[in-house]
Amino acid sequence: MNKQSAKHQTYAFQGKTPMDAASNENAKTITLTIDDESISVPQGSNVLEAAKRLSIDISSFCYHPGLSIAAVCRQCLVSIEGVPKLQPSCQAICQEGMVVRTQDEQSMDARRQMLEFTLVNHPIDCPICDRAGDCTLQKMYFEHDYQLSKIDVPKVRKPKAKDIGKHIMLDAERCILCTRCIRVCDEVANEHQLTMINRGDKQELTTTETLDNPYSLNTVDVCPVGALTEKEFRFSMRSWELMMTPSVCSGCSTGCNIEIHHRNTEVYRIKPRYHKDINKHWMCDEGRSIHKQWYENRLTGPMREGIPVSWEDAMTHAGHCIKTVLDTDCDSIGVVFSPHHTNEANYLLYKLTQSWGVKKLFMGGAVAVPDRADDILMDQDVTPNRQGVISIVDAGLEDTQTLISQITLGTIKTLIVLGSELDVAPMITDSSCQIIVFSEYETDMVSNASVAFPISAWMETDGSVTNRDNHIQRIYSAMPSAGQSLSAWETLVRLSNETGHGLKYNDLRSVDACMRRHHNFPQHNWDNVNPRVQLRFEHSRG
Repeated sequence: MNKQSAKHQTYAFQGKTPMDAASNENAKTITLTIDDESISVPQGSNVLEAAKRLSIDISSFCYHPGLSIAAVCRQCLVSIEGVPKLQPSCQAICQEGMVVRTQDEQSMDARRQMLEFTLVNHPIDCPICDRAGDCTLQKMYFEHDYQLSKIDVPKVRKPKAKDIGKHIMLDAERCILCTRCIRVCDEVANEHQLTMINRGDKQELTTTETLDNPYSLNTVDVCPVGALTEKEFRFSMRSWELMMTPSVCSGCSTGCNIEIHHRNTEVYRIKPRYHKDINKHWMCDEGRSIHKQWYENRLTGPMREGIPVSWEDAMTHAGHCIKTVLDTDCDSIGVVFSPHHTNEANYLLYKLTQSWGVKKLFMGGAVAVPDRADDILMDQDVTPNRQGVISIVDAGLEDTQTLISQITLGTIKTLIVLGSELDVAPMITDSSCQIIVFSEYETDMVSNASVAFPISAWMETDGSVTNRDNHIQRIYSAMPSAGQSLSAWETLVRLSNETGHGLKYNDLRSVDACMRRHHNFPQHNWDNVNPRVQLRFEHSRG
């Protein structure tokens, strides 16, 4: 498939997928019967998705709700009344009055035979396979067949542990030729980098060019077996030993929904989480590595003039500095908001500026990276909550260039900064400006700060963020804060009390309630503070 035809196939990602058809509430509904149970589904739904609504599990390998339908594995065969031959349920479109049998002897026997056929040349290396415990083929075998092999001839051998890209290893021997990964490259990444060669039992997956597109790791997600594995995760941890915490990617303003897979205090991988209106089933490779920076150069305790101090000492000194400036020259205070932090943290900082009477407000965060943007998921804005800051701070936000100019001219003598992404240390070294910073990391600005407070990083934070399309989403802490770090909102509440402008908030629920009264924010359920669950089989939680 050339790039032009691959681009044409992007309609599978843009909204013409089986999942979208099944969830289209505005579509005309039709009624059919599956295993003697009647169900109404949107027009265009396939039988496999309709059966899922009745909690009927039809085994399948090549079908994926976010991709076009190939119907090559023939593992989802069912009987349809009036149709002489068994039909793949992923490809069979529901019709009014259709009667389907999924558990009849003919269908079950055909699916068992197809499963046995799939296993004919499959290597039984589950104990050393990275996909063990997370393998659809393994799951199907135990649930639908569980019979000894009848094969008494040597299996066909294919290449093992083949390096096919920056992030991915291929074990062609394990591949069951479902073509999911090929369709991901063609339909999601718009790059035809995977294909099949040869025929019959010699057919195998290979590359047309190096698998290096920005969405290559989605092929590992959709692979139902251990054929495609992530280099960095290989042989590091079994999936059932991991915990999963839902969150939102902090890599850019798209706000892809993610799962943080972690154990104890270490993150092992980031996976996409389905969201119909934002990222569907996918995420970029860059977003999967956001956890790596969380461990580097962490600020784990308060600092005063570059020297570690206690929380009490740091808070007392910061409060004294701010009260002194408020009493003498309020206009010389500048406050920097962070698009890398939650709505709650930025809201409390804004409340503080209002109670202090500070007017010089600035937007932190990195500048846009135009070359990074594409028409899929990656955005040029590499901050996750810029839109949230804009919606909270009604007006008057200046950029960092204006901030640097005012520091250089001496009109700003005290700077209060939320976040670690702003680096104005070179400008401050030769000026009399004093900094009070809330930071996750040890940066040059922290070294030059009058007071630096350690705050929780993204994976340690509860709250909400707003993406580029104004979707407001919850994030959850996957693990405890590092060292003596506290959440940004709690640190700001302590500082407000120290300056005599107390913010009366005891938890995030009360912050959220106040934020909703003043801004158009939806109500969140704060009861389930940490909905982490243990991983089981693929797409199975709990």
